[in-house]
Amino acid sequence: MVSRRPSPLRRSRRSPAQAPKPPRALEVAGLPVPLELRESARATRMTLRVDPGRGLVQVVIPVGVSEADARHFIGRHDGWLRARMAALPPSLPFQDGASVPYLGVEHPIRHTPELRGATRIESGAILVGGQAEHVPRRVRDFLIQEAKRELAARARDKAALLGARVAAVTVRDTRSRWGSCSSTGRLSFSWRLILTPEPVLDYVVGHEVAHLREMNHSARFWALCASLTAGVEAPRAWLKANGTRLLRYG
Repeated sequence: MVSRRPSPLRRSRRSPAQAPKPPRALEVAGLPVPLELRESARATRMTLRVDPGRGLVQVVIPVGVSEADARHFIGRHDGWLRARMAALPPSLPFQDGASVPYLGVEHPIRHTPELRGATRIESGAILVGGQAEHVPRRVRDFLIQEAKRELAARARDKAALLGARVAAVTVRDTRSRWGSCSSTGRLSFSWRLILTPEPVLDYVVGHEVAHLREMNHSARFWALCASLTAGVEAPRAWLKANGTRLLRYG
């Protein structure tokens, strides 16, 4: 996410024990971007966060700050919001004829209504059967399944090199991190890694597997990570440069 943290504003007027309200849509006249207002018990100031995956701006406020104050705050940063949203890559829907990078290699989506069986890759294309309105969901489901298969296999192979055990591998649509490792050996990854070049996916797996032995980012951790994957710096740079675009697919 891209965020802006202006100067602190007055603290909560409500009792600290009161729970924040659920996130809600906020309309601001003249602003051509969707907004989501979210109260946070930990926030000490108002912040604006651009969520490229959802294509909206999240306005985070301390519990007790009024909606009127939030609107005033947004108005003061109108120019920043417009500039940040204009700089986002375009949305890239999963539809017939669109191109999707599978392990970094572009594959066109081919909708073939009479196709029998599951969505699959053949002759360099992603083939999808059934009705047209189901194409986006079926492509997404296919990519998630492929991500789980690829990530789980690599994670267990790399863990075996360390004599470590992977308790479980899950894939999610995370927005702020590509992978994580719990103290119980559970690994979680973004399914969107299946869209990255193979060395990038391999690096993220190696990074999280290394945490099975080193739950830190010490020199020992980075040495272990480097032993599990062919590269570290280039994949990290690739994710930094292209991560926002990955969030726009689907």
